Amino acid sequence: MRARRPAARILLVDGRGRVLLFRFSPADRPPFWVTPGGALEPGEDHAAAARRELREEVGLDLDCGPEVARREVEFLTIEGVEVRADERYFRVDVDACEVDPAGHTELERQVMQTWRWFDRAALAGHAEPIFPVDLADLLAATEPADVRHA
Repeated sequence: MRARRPAARILLVDGRGRVLLFRFSPADRPPFWVTPGGALEPGEDHAAAARRELREEVGLDLDCGPEVARREVEFLTIEGVEVRADERYFRVDVDACEVDPAGHTELERQVMQTWRWFDRAALAGHAEPIFPVDLADLLAATEPADVRHA
């Protein structure tokens, strides 16, 4: 039986329309890329977890705004636990930012040493897996009305 894992994920988008992804390199499987975010802590709601994860993983302390998407996915965590994750997505648009890894956990320092900003073309043509698999569609669906391209 899979463990339940409520989680908050952040679609962090810069002024050039690029999304920030972290590359995970676990010892037990090939590398993959994911958005910032992670599991809720006890007593925490999704919005509070999104803010905490953004602060810990990126170094930004911002209100992440309203939830823009929700999905349930099953996967094996870095710690080796089979989970069914209830992921809530929050979109945060910034002009620009540099990742500050000071808040990374020891495990994150081991498996999450690389990050980069991806534009839509780079998402489509990337050789390593990117999660969520429909990230480009999710970004398009959550784009603020004042920046949508016709």
